[in-house]
Parts: sequence; C-alpha cells; structure tokens
Amino acid sequence: MVQSVPQAAALGFELVTVEPGHGAIFAPWREDLVGDPDTGVIAGGVVTALLDHCCGLAITSSMLGNVTAFSTATLDLRIDYMRPAAPRAGVTAQAHCYKVTRTIAFVRAQAFDADPADPIATAQAAFVLKRPEA
Repeated sequence: MVQSVPQAAALGFELVTVEPGHGAIFAPWREDLVGDPDTGVIAGGVVTALLDHCCGLAITSSMLGNVTAFSTATLDLRIDYMRPAAPRAGVTAQAHCYKVTRTIAFVRAQAFDADPADPIATAQAAFVLKRPEA
C-alpha cells in the first residue's frame, strides 16, 4: 500500500510491520515535509495523512482471506495532537482495526517520533467498507 498509493509514495512512507488487524508505517523526515522552517518539525498534515493511511493498512490486513476485493473510505477521523514531533525527526504510526461490521471498520492509531509511550497524536476512526456485490 505504501508504494501503490500515489500520496503515500510522494510522502515517502515506508512499511514497518503488518499483521492481521495491525499495521505500522514510517514517514521519514524530509525538508520538504516541514511545516515550520524555524523549528524543522514535520508538518501536521503529514501526520494526519500518515495516521489515515496506517488505519487503512490495519483494515486491509484484518480483511485478508475474508473477501476477494473491497475498498474503504474514511467516514470519520478524529485526531488529538498532543505535541509537535521532535525537530528533524521522522514519525511512525501504528494502527489497530478492532471491529469490522458488514459496512464499517473501526480503528485506533497513534503517531510517535521516538517513544510509542509518548505519542505525538492519537486517532480514532471509522471507515466505510465497499464489498463486492453478491
């Protein structure tokens, strides 16, 4: 997913781990992704995109073997920003898809720079699932 989705590829996302219902993606620090040149901190929009994409990865990994094809769209994405990332630091997101219904998937995620116990942001999300028609 990190190489086939144009936005993720353009942002330089790198797959860290994937297992059923869980995923992690890394966004490396790059100067063109900085939100404020005075601080050197990665932009909040990059963190938002990273969390959203990582949630999609967790959903996809939870659905493997269940259906032949499906697509998702973000219905609701609430992000609580707790602090800025460290200057010149990349950001990792981890997501867990904890519930899938016939039409909706529910996901929790967090983004951090060095320590998962000290997150930059957390997210709670709901995604619509479009499954193939029978």
